[in-house]
Amino acid sequence: MKTLSFLILLGVLVSAQSGIAAHKAFAAPAHGISMHGNLKHLSDFKHFGFVNPDAPKGGRLVYGAVGGFDSLNPFIVRGRPAPNLRNYVFESLMTRAYDEPFSLYGLLAEAIETPEDRSWVAFKLNKKARFSDGKPVTVDDVIHSHELLRDLGRPNHRFYYSKVIKVEKIGEDTVKFIFKPEGDREMPLIMGLMPILPKHIYSKDSFEKTTLKAPTGSGPYLVDKIDAGSSISFKRNPDYWGRDLAVNKGRYNLDFFSHIFYRDANVLFEDFKKGVHHIRLERDPNRWAKDYDFPAMKKGLVKRQTIKLAIPSGMNALVFNTRRPVFADRNVRKALTLIFDFEWINRNLYHNLYIRTRSFFDRSELSSGGKSADEYEKSLLAKYPGAVTKAILEQGYEPPVSDGSGRNRNARRKALRLLIKAGYILKGAVLVNKKTGKPFTFEILTARQDQVRLLLNYVAALKLIGIKAEVRVVDSAQFQQRKNTFDFDMTDNEWRASLSPGNEQSFRWSAKAADSEGSYNFAGVKNPAADAMITALLMAKSRKDFVSSVRALDRVLLSGNYVIPLYHTPGQWLAIWSHLKHPANSSLYGLRLDTIWQQPDTK
Repeated sequence: MKTLSFLILLGVLVSAQSGIAAHKAFAAPAHGISMHGNLKHLSDFKHFGFVNPDAPKGGRLVYGAVGGFDSLNPFIVRGRPAPNLRNYVFESLMTRAYDEPFSLYGLLAEAIETPEDRSWVAFKLNKKARFSDGKPVTVDDVIHSHELLRDLGRPNHRFYYSKVIKVEKIGEDTVKFIFKPEGDREMPLIMGLMPILPKHIYSKDSFEKTTLKAPTGSGPYLVDKIDAGSSISFKRNPDYWGRDLAVNKGRYNLDFFSHIFYRDANVLFEDFKKGVHHIRLERDPNRWAKDYDFPAMKKGLVKRQTIKLAIPSGMNALVFNTRRPVFADRNVRKALTLIFDFEWINRNLYHNLYIRTRSFFDRSELSSGGKSADEYEKSLLAKYPGAVTKAILEQGYEPPVSDGSGRNRNARRKALRLLIKAGYILKGAVLVNKKTGKPFTFEILTARQDQVRLLLNYVAALKLIGIKAEVRVVDSAQFQQRKNTFDFDMTDNEWRASLSPGNEQSFRWSAKAADSEGSYNFAGVKNPAADAMITALLMAKSRKDFVSSVRALDRVLLSGNYVIPLYHTPGQWLAIWSHLKHPANSSLYGLRLDTIWQQPDTK
C-alpha cells in the first residue's frame, strides 16, 4: 500500500486541479468522511456552522442534574461514570460535525483514507497531538486503545472493535484497521470515533477497576475538583494542543465547567432559580407550563426558549421484557398498549405539551410514520413474511386514540379479546392464565419520580381489565444494575436517535445483543427481520437506500409491539441565565454546551 502521507500529497494536488476531488464522500485520503453523500465542509473550512467563531474565552458554567457518580472511567461497565469525561477530557481520532447527519473531520488524526468498499481504514496522526501530561499521541497509543476497549471496554466497544481483524502500524504516524468481510460501511467512522487513551497511563491490569483519580486525556479540559458522587469540575487546559483547529473554533469557550448532582428534582430547580447553576434543559412539561415565573425570570436575568431540533425524536417508551413469559406473546403486548390512554394523560398530566411518538425515528425523514413502504423496503421485507403488519406496511404505525374522557371502554374491550386469544380469562375481576390459574401480575421498574404519576394512572387502567401491576421506584444505581442484567418485567427507557443510525442499532435490537448483559436490547428482541434490516442499513451506499432500510427496521420494531411508545416534545426546552450566550444557529441536535460563552463584562 502507498503511504498515507504520499496519498495526502497526491490528494492535495488532485484537489488543486479539480477543486472538488478531495471533497467526494469516499475520496482518499481526505480531511473528513461522510457516512452518505458529500462532506459539507471543504478542507480549508474555518469553523462549523453551529458555533460562534468569535465567542470570547473565559467564564464559568455550572450545570445541575439529578443523579451521581462513583467512577472517572467512562469506558467500563463497572461503576457510574461522571458526565462529560468522554467529550471534554478524552478525544477521538476524528470529531463529529453536528451540522451534518453523520460526518467526521480530523482531530487527533489529520487525514483519513478508506477504499470504496470500506474494507479498511487508515488514519494519519496529527504530529501536534499531545496528552495533557505533554506526551505525544502515537500510533502505539491508538493500537493500545483499540485492544483495551475491544477486550475490556463496555459491551458496545467490544461489539464494534471486535470487527477489526488486523491492525497495521505504517511508519511512525499512520495506523490501518482491516475489517471482517461483513460489509459494514460504518466501521471507518466507528474507528474514527474511538477514544484514544495514553498507553503509559492505562494498562490492562487496572483498566477494569473503578477509580476517582483524575484521568489523563488529550482533550480541551482537565478534571479540576472532585467531590465524590456530588460534583465534578473541569478547567480549560491552557496548553491544549488542538485549540487552533478549525473543528474546535468557537467551542470550549469557558474556563471552568462544573456538574453538580442532586437527589431531589425540586431542590435542583430551586437552586437554578437562585443561580446556583446556570442552564436547564427542561423535561417536565408541568414545570415548563407553570413554574417559570420566579423573580429572576421576571427581571430578565433568565431567558427561556424552545430550540428547534432537526434530529429524530427517538423512542421514549415503556419497555416489555419479552424474556419474561408474561410478555412473550405479542397479543399480550398489543393488549397492554391499547390500555395506555395518551390523550387523557397528555391533557390532565402534561398540559397537552407532548406529541405522541409514532416511530423510533419520529420527526425526521427516517420515520415510517404516515408513509407506505417503497419498493426497496418491500424487497428487503419480502424475505420475512409476517414481520410487518399490513397496516404498518401501508401507512406506518398509528397508536390507539381515545376520546380523552378517561373511560377508554372501547380499548378495554379490544384488549380483553386479545388477552383471551393469548390464553387468559376473567375470573370475577381478576385476569388469570386459563391453563395455570395464575393471576396476570407484573412489576414496572423506574428510577424517575416524575414518571410515577403516569405509571400509577396506567396501573389503575390495567386494574379495570383484571391485571395487577405494581410500580417499583429504585435509586439510579439499582435501576442501572437491574437494566444491565435485564432484571425487570417492564421499565421505562429512552433510545435517542440520530440522522444516521448505524451500529448502535445492533446493540439495541439484534439477537446477539438480547443475550449480552449491558446491551440496550432491553426488550429482548430476537427477530431475524430486525437483524436483516440492520445489516441492510449498515451496507447501504446511497442515502436513498439507507433511508429505506431504516424505515424498514422501524416497521419491524413497531410491528413487534416491543414497547408502548410514549411521547416527545416539539423541541428543546431551554432556560439559561442571561450572562451566558449561545449561537443563534443551533446544531441539528439542538444546543451544545461546548458552544456556550460568557459575556466578558459579567460574572
